[in-house]
Amino acid sequence: MIAGNWKMNKTVTEARDFVTGVQGKLPAADQVETAIAAPALFLQTMLEANQDRVLRIGAETCYYEDEGAYTGEISPLALHQMGIPYVIVGHSERRRYFNETDDVINRKVQAVFRNGMTPIICCDETMGRRESGDKIHWVVNQVSAALKGISEENAAKVVIAYEPSWAIGSGTSASSDQAEEGCYLIRQTIADIYSDDLANGVRVLYGGSVKPDNIAGLMARNNVDGVLAGGSSLSEDSFIQLANYQNL
Repeated sequence: MIAGNWKMNKTVTEARDFVTGVQGKLPAADQVETAIAAPALFLQTMLEANQDRVLRIGAETCYYEDEGAYTGEISPLALHQMGIPYVIVGHSERRRYFNETDDVINRKVQAVFRNGMTPIICCDETMGRRESGDKIHWVVNQVSAALKGISEENAAKVVIAYEPSWAIGSGTSASSDQAEEGCYLIRQTIADIYSDDLANGVRVLYGGSVKPDNIAGLMARNNVDGVLAGGSSLSEDSFIQLANYQNL
């Protein structure tokens, strides 16, 4: 899965032009799934412009209630009725700038599933030590918190994005070894909560200064199933290169 997160960038005209500009230039969905998470202002326009439906259009966040007196928030029910398949939940910038706690993020994950969509859960390198019998291993605390109370059926659908906080927007990506280690620990955490089989089927992405010149090395690692790109997803040409990483 090659996904992009536009954050608070672009205008509605630029968003529509991007969608039309990448059509016919992305790999088939059964080979590489491509997705862009965009500001809520643009979603309907992007959906209407997305004629070939290869690119999936996702949301950058939502609230954990379907409706009510929550001025300015984004309803997961409304997103679902629009036809949005993915919602990013727990991005480090939401945690840092908007004070989203693990409990809030867990409630958002439940709301996304309740409305028939799939969360892309972001987490960083925050770790916890867990002892099981005579074994000691490390688990990713933010993954455990986000999946609290989530059924196996839903957990099997989830997408997890590992985004080391020091790499977000820094221009410096984790090495492929660092990305592999982080994604492995996330998969181990899911196995600890559910099962090895379920964990092996979950897609784990790497996010943090992903660019066309480093994506091939990242995608070559066993536990990296894709990327969640920021700045390099804003350019049509750059995103097309990321999606076609096998040809770089």
